[in-house]
Amino acid sequence: MIVDGKAIAKEIYRETANQVTHVSYTPHLTVFTCAPNFETQKYLTLKKKKAAEVGVGVNIIELPQTLTTEEMVQSVAHACMQTDGIIVQLPLPEHIDTDAVLSAIPPKYDVDGMHYDGTAETFMSPVVAAISEIAQRHDVLFASQKVVVVGQGRLVGAPAAIWARTQGAQVTVLTAESENNNDVIAEADILILGAGVPGLVKADILKEGVVIFDAGTSEDGGELKGDAHTSCIEKASLITPVPGGIGPITIAILLRNVVTATT
Repeated sequence: MIVDGKAIAKEIYRETANQVTHVSYTPHLTVFTCAPNFETQKYLTLKKKKAAEVGVGVNIIELPQTLTTEEMVQSVAHACMQTDGIIVQLPLPEHIDTDAVLSAIPPKYDVDGMHYDGTAETFMSPVVAAISEIAQRHDVLFASQKVVVVGQGRLVGAPAAIWARTQGAQVTVLTAESENNNDVIAEADILILGAGVPGLVKADILKEGVVIFDAGTSEDGGELKGDAHTSCIEKASLITPVPGGIGPITIAILLRNVVTATT
């Protein structure tokens, strides 16, 4: 089965718009960005458009590239007095301490889930929440399953591994430095991909009936592609396509988080 992420996102937007009608004011999101490239600008525009559709206000603050870490931390702290949720759009310029800036976002404002630690006190990262949403809707159980997470980045791999363990899965995290990656992948019941390498995983090494959550989007020849080669569709019992799978759901969940943060 190929997951229709756009259809799921549409349902979440509808539910979120209904939630907004029960809030006594307009929920608000603040997004900090610094020297955004063309792709980031497009993504920010899409966030703002979708937010307007569900009734969430968005303020995008583009900071100068010469900004210091301390100045950015102060900007984040000041925003807490004026908003319901805060996002720091990554990556930041190299001279800025990303960890220090992200740490300045209080958990209750962290709608992008950068503080996610597997507890209910922290927002789940939208990518991982999208995986959870798909799993619930398609009856994918993680308990006692062999889950292989490819990549350990802060947006996909690291939080996905934390979440899968909370579901009772046997989790293995692979990186480029790991040994026998193909052998480990071949044993996976569930694959979560977040390496950002187009076509990294091919069908010939997969177990029949594997479930694949592909969040490893990257550009290849002007096209958006995932870590799973198109041949993986032949082996997978369920797979999220790129584009059109996890991606559309993440923005919908982000906005749902903003509304949740108002309570």
